[in-house]
Amino acid sequence: MSTFALIHGGGDVGWSWHLVAAELEAQGHDVIAPDLPADDDALTLEDYADAVVAAVGDRKDVVVVGHSFGGFTAPLVAERLSADALVLLAGMIPAPGEPPEQWWSVTGYGSAVEVQSARDGGLTGHDDPYVSFYNGVPRELAAAALSKERQHPSSAAMSAPWPLAEWPAVPTRFIVCADDRFFPADFLRDLAQQRLGIVADEVPGGHCAMLSHPGEIAALLVDYAEDCS
Repeated sequence: MSTFALIHGGGDVGWSWHLVAAELEAQGHDVIAPDLPADDDALTLEDYADAVVAAVGDRKDVVVVGHSFGGFTAPLVAERLSADALVLLAGMIPAPGEPPEQWWSVTGYGSAVEVQSARDGGLTGHDDPYVSFYNGVPRELAAAALSKERQHPSSAAMSAPWPLAEWPAVPTRFIVCADDRFFPADFLRDLAQQRLGIVADEVPGGHCAMLSHPGEIAALLVDYAEDCS
């Protein structure tokens, strides 16, 4: 059985993974989904990685999973732990030396949102998070998620260059969410090919598909773990 270290995205908490965690635990796997440090503008990506590594402890057979902004932290954790696999779910894929705050312009995110917004009548990039971020998530769960928002990441984490000189030598998988109105699926699929040289898999749901399609996500994660074992 594997240990899944699940890393939440910006402004989020480990709770966002609770439905996926339940699916994985029901199959006998160990799951770690810590709340990363927040509300401290001096914290760095390395500090976030420290928190995950400490939560994992001496567990073995680790699969590291990062959602959204967690894509900046997950590779750091995977390298330190010599993880069996690294998975990004609708993740921001960093480049060596690229500060997270520059990722948006360098990757062409704004243009991708404009294109997709024109296709779907303004749903992508909509100001209402229930429309653009939690689409497909049951309203009660979406409201609960919004109530848990925190100040994360810090300005220090956003402005400092991503610290790795290259992508870690860990088998890597990427998952796009078919109905993502925050990071359009086509945009992330192309980015995964360009930056990682891999073909992304797809699950149904919006950006927070962990809360709307946990079973599909858990099934993919187990498949990845088995492929790398």
